[in-house]
Amino acid sequence: MSEPSRPDDRPVEEAAVQDAEFVPEPVLPEPVRQRITTLAAAALPGLPGEEIPVALRRVARFAPNRRARLGGREIAAQLTSDPLFRQRISGRVVTDAGDLGAAVAAGLAPAAADPIEVAALAYLVRPEGWRDLVEGAGDAVRAEADSAAVVGQIRDAEHRAARAEHDRAVAKVEADKLRDELARVREELGQLREEARSTAKALREAQAAQKRASDLLATEKGRASRITADHDAEVRRLKTRLAEAETLAASGKQAAKEARAADDARLWLLIETIGQAASGLRRELALGPAEKMPADYVADTAAERPGTPERSRARAQDTDDPGRLDQLLALPRAHLIVDGYNVTKRGFAEMSLEQQRKRLITGLGGIAAQTGDEVTVVFDGAERVHGLPPAPRGVRVLFSRKGDTADELIRQLVRAEPAGRPIVVISSDREVADGVRRHGAYPMGADSLLRRLARS
Repeated sequence: MSEPSRPDDRPVEEAAVQDAEFVPEPVLPEPVRQRITTLAAAALPGLPGEEIPVALRRVARFAPNRRARLGGREIAAQLTSDPLFRQRISGRVVTDAGDLGAAVAAGLAPAAADPIEVAALAYLVRPEGWRDLVEGAGDAVRAEADSAAVVGQIRDAEHRAARAEHDRAVAKVEADKLRDELARVREELGQLREEARSTAKALREAQAAQKRASDLLATEKGRASRITADHDAEVRRLKTRLAEAETLAASGKQAAKEARAADDARLWLLIETIGQAASGLRRELALGPAEKMPADYVADTAAERPGTPERSRARAQDTDDPGRLDQLLALPRAHLIVDGYNVTKRGFAEMSLEQQRKRLITGLGGIAAQTGDEVTVVFDGAERVHGLPPAPRGVRVLFSRKGDTADELIRQLVRAEPAGRPIVVISSDREVADGVRRHGAYPMGADSLLRRLARS
C-alpha cells in the first residue's frame, strides 16, 4: 500500500520533516500509549536497516515478545522526537491495519472500531483532526474506567450488603447461643451455690473431727513417749546381760579351744603310730599300688567326669588351721575331698563361676604335686558347663548328676573308702561335716584350704 497523499507534491520525507512543528504532544491515555508502543515494535523489524534510528537498532534485534517490553521506552522517545521515523513506522502500520488503517489515514473513525486502536493509528499517521481522535479515545477510556469503577463500587456495595446480612444472621445465632449459655450458667451457679453450702457444712464437720483427732493424737503421743522410755530402759538392761553372756561365752570358747588342742595333740600321736604301723604292714604284705581308686568306682556310677581323671599327689590344711590340714595330708595315702562351690563362693565370690572353678582346680593341682595325695573336687551338676580345660595331674574333677547334690556325692565318696584310710573333707557346710565325720573322715573348714592356697 502506498504512502498517504499530501496536499502538495513534496516528497514524503521532506513533508514529514517540515511538518514537525514545536507543538506540545498530547497526553496519551496509558492503554493508547501501550498500543502505540506495541504497533511500533511490531513494525520496527520491517524497516530497512538504514531507516532504523541508531538508538533502536539494538531493540530491533530483540525477540518479538520482548521488543515492546524491553525497548518500549526507547521506541516511545524516538516516535516523539523523530517525525521522519514516525512517518516510516506509520506507513508500515497503516499497511498492516488494512481497511481500518486506510480509514484513519483519511481522518475517519469507524463507529464499530476500538477507540484505543483508532487513537494509536491516528497518533502514528496524524491525519487531519488526529488530536480529536486521540482525545476521543481518551474520553472513551476514561468513561470505560469510570463505568468499571461504578460497576466495582456497585459490586462492593452488594458484597458489603450481603456480608452485613450474613453478619446479622450470625449475630442473631450468637445471641441465641449466648441466651442459652446464660441460662445454663445461671443453673450451674445455683448448683454451685448449693454445693458451696454443702462443702462449708462438711468443712465445719471436718474441722471438728480434726480437733478431736488432734486431742487424741496428743494423748497417744504422751502414751508412746512413756512406752519408748520403758523400752529404752529394757534395751539397756538386755544389753548389759548380753555383755555379761558374751564375756562368759568368750571364757568358754577359750577353755574349749585349750581342751581341743590337747585332744588334737593326743590324736596326732595316735595317727603317727598308726601310720608307722601301716607302713610296716604294707612292706610285710607286699601290696602293690592300686590302678583304680574307690573314688573312681563312685565316679563311674554316681557322677559325671568332664575329662579323663588323672592320678596325682596332694597336700592340705586344718578346720580353720592350715597347719592342721598339712598334718592330715602328710598321712600315708591320704585322700583330699573338696566341696568345690562351698570353697570358691567363700573365697572367690567376686569372680564368675568359671573363674572360681579354674582358680580352685589350679590351686589343688599345686597341692597334689607337693603332697602326692589323691585329690577329688566335687561341684554341683546344676552349674556344670561343657568344654572345661583338662584337670591338673593328680586332681579328679566331678559334677553331681541331675537330681543329686555335691553333698550327697561327697558322702558316697567317703563311704566308698576303706576303714582306716585318712580321708580329709573340705567344707564349711555343717551337715556335710557331720555326715562324713560319722564315716571316719576328717572334716575341715573351707578357710583352712583357702589359707593353704594363699600360702602356696
